Amino acid sequence: MSTYLGLHYHLIFSTKNREPSIPIPTLPRLHEYLGGVSRRLGGEPRGIGGTSDHVHLLVSLKSTHCLAEFMRELKKASSQWMHDTIKPRSFAWQEGYCAITVSPSGRNAVREYIANQEQHHRTKTFQEELVTFLEKAGVAYDERYLG
Repeated sequence: MSTYLGLHYHLIFSTKNREPSIPIPTLPRLHEYLGGVSRRLGGEPRGIGGTSDHVHLLVSLKSTHCLAEFMRELKKASSQWMHDTIKPRSFAWQEGYCAITVSPSGRNAVREYIANQEQHHRTKTFQEELVTFLEKAGVAYDERYLG
C-alpha cells in the first residue's frame, strides 16, 4: 500500500510587538511571496491572507517536513524580502507562531476565513482572534505572551 497524507496547517504569526508595519498596499505582494516560499520549501499553499500586523496561511505539508524548520525559513525569507523589496521603516516578525491542524473537511472554512481578514478585524483584534483559535483548538497558552 502507498502512503497517503492530508496534513493541513493553519499558520498564524504576527509582526514584532504587533506593530502595523506591513503597508496595506503591499499585502498582496507579501502574500504572493509567502506562497512562493511555501512552495520552494515543499509545501502547498491553500490560502494566504492577513492585515498590517499579522498573516494567516493554510498550507499542506509533507510528513517529512519539520514544522519548526518550515516556519523559521518562511519567516526568515519573508523578513528579508520585506527589507529588500518593500523597505518599511521598521519590520520584524514576532518570535513564535500558532500552528493548528485542519481536517480536510474544514479546509474550505479556513480558506474563506483567511480570505476575509479585513472584515474580521473590523470587530476583533488580532489578540482576540488568536485567543479564539487557541481555545477552540484546546491549546493551552500563557496570557503574558499574548500582549
